[in-house]
Amino acid sequence: MIDEAIFELAPMVGVSAACVAVGRPRSTHYRWHRKSPEPARPDRIPAGQPRSFDDVERKEILRVLHEPEHVDEAPATVYAKLLDEGVYLASTATMYRILRANGEVSERRRQATHPAHTKPELVAAGPNAVWSWDIERHEAFLNLAVVKGHRHTPVAAGVLKLRAA
Repeated sequence: MIDEAIFELAPMVGVSAACVAVGRPRSTHYRWHRKSPEPARPDRIPAGQPRSFDDVERKEILRVLHEPEHVDEAPATVYAKLLDEGVYLASTATMYRILRANGEVSERRRQATHPAHTKPELVAAGPNAVWSWDIERHEAFLNLAVVKGHRHTPVAAGVLKLRAA
């Protein structure tokens, strides 16, 4: 109903005056009646790189990398040996990319296996049976720094009293 009134008054007095007359903010009127945007474009299907290797060439590179003489060598070594023989299949990076796509690249250095550590549980069967300490917080060092800053001379550690944390 308000929209109809604005549309009837707009040609005579303008949209701003019509909105004031019916009590609607002009920005709301324009927001509600703006033209809808064009429909979104369909998602573009990425075209394959025209210079990329096809499946036959990839299988050939994998076959060469899986040969018994190259199976224990890095792709850079295989690349250099093939160049010495006058054969160029692919760059080192491409060989790694093809191996990675087939799940054949992994860390080959020795990895340390760390045993699982459990938090020690201290259980006392009687008085003075368990003694422990906490080395998280050293307030003594803070006190020493304050004393050194105040006196400008080193202070013997025996002079300082350790505060309980």
